[in-house]
Order: sequence, then structure tokens, then C-alpha cells
Amino acid sequence: MPIHEYECSKCGHEFEALVRPGTVADCPSCHSTELEKRLSVFATAGSTGHAAHAGPCGSCGHPDGPGACALH
Repeated sequence: MPIHEYECSKCGHEFEALVRPGTVADCPSCHSTELEKRLSVFATAGSTGHAAHAGPCGSCGHPDGPGACALH
């Protein structure tokens, strides 16, 4: 299920929605289906060429606990 970003044409509310094939998204504020699909923005690595690293141990949410993900 893709996540789409929308802006409501009626009330201007911006939101994201999981949209299943064959369904129509509606605004969570006013329930209008008159929506504009927005361009999704995603994160990229900076121009320094360094890869982004995970936060301190325990922040990745690995089910086996802090340090189990082997990133640190």
C-alpha cells in the first residue's frame, strides 16, 4: 500500500494517507474527496558523501534490545 501526500481542495488541510487499490482517499478534517496529490519529498544523503548513521544503541527499535542490531 503506497503512502500518498494530499492537500484538500476544500479546507486546505495537508495529510498523508495509505491508499489501497480501488479506494478513494478523503480529507480527515472535512471528509471531502476533492484532493490534490502532492509531490512526496524524501530524504537523501548530503553532498559530503557520508552515509547517515542510526542513532545511539536502542533507538532503532530492534526487537532483541539495545546493541542487537550490530550497527554499533
